[in-house]
This record gives sequence, C-alpha cells and structure tokens, in this order.
Amino acid sequence: MTGAGPHPASGPEPPGNPDRLYILTGAEGTAEVKRDLDLVTLIVSRTESDPGLQPEHAAVVRMCDYPLSVAEISAYLELPVSTLSPLLTELLTGGQVEARPPVPAAALPDVRLLEAVMHGLQKL
Repeated sequence: MTGAGPHPASGPEPPGNPDRLYILTGAEGTAEVKRDLDLVTLIVSRTESDPGLQPEHAAVVRMCDYPLSVAEISAYLELPVSTLSPLLTELLTGGQVEARPPVPAAALPDVRLLEAVMHGLQKL
C-alpha cells in the first residue's frame, strides 16, 4: 500500500458540492416570501418548461406533470431539501408550479369497504 489517504477525485464535482448548492439557491439572498413546504407537499406543473429556465428549474417543471412530493423531487434531482426549497419557491412565485397539500388519510376510502366491493365484483 502506497497511499497515505484518499486520493482527490478527478472528473466532475459530486452533486453535493457546497459551491454548486450555493449557486443553485441564488447567492444574492433575495428577500422572497418564504413558502411553507414540507416533505409531503405535492408539487404539480402549471406550464410547460420554458427554455429560459435554469436546468434545475426546468427539470422540476418537466418532472411534475403529475403531482410529486418535495421529498420525491429531492431524491430524483439528488438535491437536499434545503437547496430544493428556494428553487421551488422561485417556481411557485413565477407561477410555473403549484403546491398542493397532501391528501389527508381521512379523505381516503375505507379499506374494508374497498375489499367488500372487490369481493362483490369477483362474485359477479
């Protein structure tokens, strides 16, 4: 063994690079309205992807043709939620996406009722 420690990685920088995340979130520190986005808030596109958008913004608009949670978007883009939140806030402010609250569990139909309907249909 000749190495005294890990070798620096060659090639493109990893997605979690702090410099990249700082640039993505808008280093200017604009004073925007802070939106309450939690991990289960659903995001859905309201417009088509605009060619003038940054790549990360365009990716969010493209992938949200159907509602996705903030956690899912974060996982797909491999970005931390703390970085994704300002991006989503910019898109919400610009009207490209819409935030919807998650479907509450009480609004979902009762599983026993669904099973009874399913068994009734199978008997037909």
